[in-house]
Amino acid sequence: MALLSSTWHTLPTEIKLAIVDNLDLNATRVFSRVDAQTYKICVPSIFKSVGIGSLVLLQRFLENVPRTYCHYIQELDLCTRPGSNDEQSVHHHPRAASDAVFSILIASSRLKRLALRMAGSLDKNVITPFTYLQELKILTITNCSEEAHSPLSERLVVSIAATTPSLEQLFLDRITRSKLHAPELESVYPYVPLVLGDDDIPDHHILGSELSLPSLLRIPTLKKLTIRDTHLGDSRWTTVPVACRLEVLDLGSCYHETEEFNGLCTERIMAAVGPTVNEFSLTTSVSDTVFATPAVTPLPRLRKLHISPFFPVESVVDTMSNLAGSPIESLSMQCYEDDVVDVCSALEDFLSLRVERGPDFYKKLARIDVSVAENNQSISDNEMEERLEATKRLQEFCRDLRLSSAVGKAASESCSFLQGSSPLGPSRSNSNSFLDSGDRPLVYLPRRASTL
Repeated sequence: MALLSSTWHTLPTEIKLAIVDNLDLNATRVFSRVDAQTYKICVPSIFKSVGIGSLVLLQRFLENVPRTYCHYIQELDLCTRPGSNDEQSVHHHPRAASDAVFSILIASSRLKRLALRMAGSLDKNVITPFTYLQELKILTITNCSEEAHSPLSERLVVSIAATTPSLEQLFLDRITRSKLHAPELESVYPYVPLVLGDDDIPDHHILGSELSLPSLLRIPTLKKLTIRDTHLGDSRWTTVPVACRLEVLDLGSCYHETEEFNGLCTERIMAAVGPTVNEFSLTTSVSDTVFATPAVTPLPRLRKLHISPFFPVESVVDTMSNLAGSPIESLSMQCYEDDVVDVCSALEDFLSLRVERGPDFYKKLARIDVSVAENNQSISDNEMEERLEATKRLQEFCRDLRLSSAVGKAASESCSFLQGSSPLGPSRSNSNSFLDSGDRPLVYLPRRASTL
């Protein structure tokens, strides 16, 4: 053992780091206990990807982990929601969440991916650290509390996004409109929650006081935008000067509004950013026929179309017909097990329309896929046979038209349409999580403290 230890310590630092980089997180933790020198070599790998599952865990992390270790964090998944027994402590310290988030972000200057799951809005001081996050390219902000009681202000979110120097991908979920930008929604039906008291958020050096959601399109570095469960009825989507070149657009619907209203909002945003978009995820139907003509469609570069499981199946054919002006090459449709037969039938109807319209109708289409999410419910043999027959007919139709096709169960990482994709993307083995599989808060504090 002494010989092995001696051999290890004679290796150059670069070789040691390369060896540690090839270990998974559990192996790295075990290896770090060899001695103090080895632990020091392992620290960058241990803290490369960190997940903190509640406000109290964040506070304990800041109390026990040397602040210099935050410099090694490149991926951070952070939640400010109180833990199950933490409500009282948080209630007496209203600024605790803001101060804790500020402290970890200002120390984590090498962040590349960040997921902020906020329990409502934080203080405006959390905006400041984003100025210094020069490497941050992927940002997720979602409200993990009830919108009616703890809304997350669009002004705060837009200011954070616009302050991030190199932001390329932005994922927003359950963001609440500000009364400053949406006074027309106050005291009218349907009820849409509004944020009050967010007028203290300072003007942005480029956007000024115009911190409404459409101003996101003025972020020049932005390439991918996802907005879910958020009211998109702001008329400024059509007038804001677009400075970004979006490549991927993913728009959900607002559950406070009707399907027709959500569809109009989606079409409006598609028209504003369409010229550069090559991948789009659709939740609502498209009724505007302007998208059907190649010469005038707002989506001249659209290559990949994804249809969510919340899309009305009866609108598949009409929507696809209205999007015929785009050079779509790949169509993927996501659905639940109960909808497999209806989805396959709708896609068959679309393919029949393609045959009827002739070779110029979707002439670039090369692939149709259906991913099915399991619901773990028992079904009869007749139901199973019906589903298998439906998928078989669809795939045979695709083969006849020389289209590639796959119909199968969605992998766990691709079920983002059900529970929301992981804020930091697909799961990674080297992720230092501070929440265990049973949702019981844990903190792994190497050397200096025990597990909490």
